Amino acid sequence: MTVPGIDHPRLVAWMARNVPDAGEPLSVSLISGGRSNLTYLVEAAERRLVLRRPPLGHVLPTAHDMRREWRVISALAPTPVPVPEPVAFCPDEDVIGAPFYLMGYVPGDAVRTRDQLGDPAPEQTRRLSERLAEVLAAIHAVDYREVGLGDFGRPAGYLARQLDRWCQQWERSKTEDRPDYYRLVERLRERLPAEASGTLVHGDYRLDNTLVRREDLEIMAVVDWEMSTLGDPLTDLGLTLTYWADRGDEERASIPVSGDVTATPGFLNAAEFANYYTKVSGREISDLGFYVAFGNFKLAVIVEGIHARFRQGKTVGEGFDRIGGAVPTLISRAHRMLDQH
Repeated sequence: MTVPGIDHPRLVAWMARNVPDAGEPLSVSLISGGRSNLTYLVEAAERRLVLRRPPLGHVLPTAHDMRREWRVISALAPTPVPVPEPVAFCPDEDVIGAPFYLMGYVPGDAVRTRDQLGDPAPEQTRRLSERLAEVLAAIHAVDYREVGLGDFGRPAGYLARQLDRWCQQWERSKTEDRPDYYRLVERLRERLPAEASGTLVHGDYRLDNTLVRREDLEIMAVVDWEMSTLGDPLTDLGLTLTYWADRGDEERASIPVSGDVTATPGFLNAAEFANYYTKVSGREISDLGFYVAFGNFKLAVIVEGIHARFRQGKTVGEGFDRIGGAVPTLISRAHRMLDQH
């Protein structure tokens, strides 16, 4: 069977040379749900592996960098941050058409919806949301110089560069002009917070970028490190809260990104999650409204890029036909956060 994005014979030959202990890859299947980099389950003769590669089209400059993901999970493997086992990296685009890497299979699920979670007790879901905050705090507590990531980014000027970078991404991806977007950019630029001490940041931290073991709702690994760098840790918190679906927030429920799992009874709400992160990280939170607005801005740009790929016919999976409608909603929510805080 042909699998989009995989040249099976060439992958077999490459693995024989570079991962001989895994045995021959007997089958490769797309793991559903990826809206950016593509993730595949590789059933090899001796073990299960996971393969990550960039999307099939409309790849923006600096985005979908496989070497970056590979480097950060390799650096974090010996730390308290749970990540998959790094197995092998392939920079040669001739093998499957793009750089890729292999990591160990982790027994867990990327949970996006209340239905996927099943019917756990409220104290279990509360603990899961607390663990999500604790793992985020652990990421931000990593001594990035000690693990070899001292040159992984430039914390100084991070927020200003991020704003410029995402504006550039918007211009490359936009499917129509939106005056409210440009007004938002100006408001964010005028309100940039003072420089914060830099940490490792994930760049897209949310529950469905972790793998959760169903039996006890433990977070087994953080995945999808393609946007990681060194910068302001509160941008991670702001984006996590952007994804957060509080019970009763019907507008947020209409955005088809990241699901409704955090609306499950027992989960901390967004404000409680922010307070718990403050407690476990020991980090002062100032101007949280800016960081949540910035998260909505960033997610609007990401969604616009996904929508552009959908219009080009270069997405793999389902649900992309509705995603473009989330862009104006996210921009509106960002304006509202700046108005209210």
